[in-house]
Amino acid sequence: MPELKLIALDEDDLKVVSAHLQDAVMTVGDLAYLPRERRFAAVLNRFDWVEAEKQDGGGKAPYQRRRAALRFEQVTGARVRNISLTDKRRVLNLLAVQFEKAGDDDPGGHISLIFAGDAQILLDVAFIEAELRDLGGVWSTASKPDHADET
Repeated sequence: MPELKLIALDEDDLKVVSAHLQDAVMTVGDLAYLPRERRFAAVLNRFDWVEAEKQDGGGKAPYQRRRAALRFEQVTGARVRNISLTDKRRVLNLLAVQFEKAGDDDPGGHISLIFAGDAQILLDVAFIEAELRDLGGVWSTASKPDHADET
């Protein structure tokens, strides 16, 4: 599969990025907020859901993870919940990326990176401008994240 390169400029685009990032893992040390550049960036290991669907169709090859970079521009503020920024080796499991609009006539709002364990990064943005790009590293993994229905 060719390397993934996605740009998100609206909420629908961001939902596509979120789908590709479900179950990505990273460490706290792989996160960076650069206030002078109005940028937030993360290097992560994303589970390749597109390839996994092919495997579930009868393939025997192992699943894949890919090294990727996630970048948000026009970030005016960043906050964390239940994440110690001094614990650089802590592993975070990304569940979703969501956007909440500030107002009807305002293109800005809040982007939430929601992690397992009730952890969250909240980014204040002037508008949505994000990029997800594979960096080239690909490796096999025998396990696929499980999302059993909770009823």
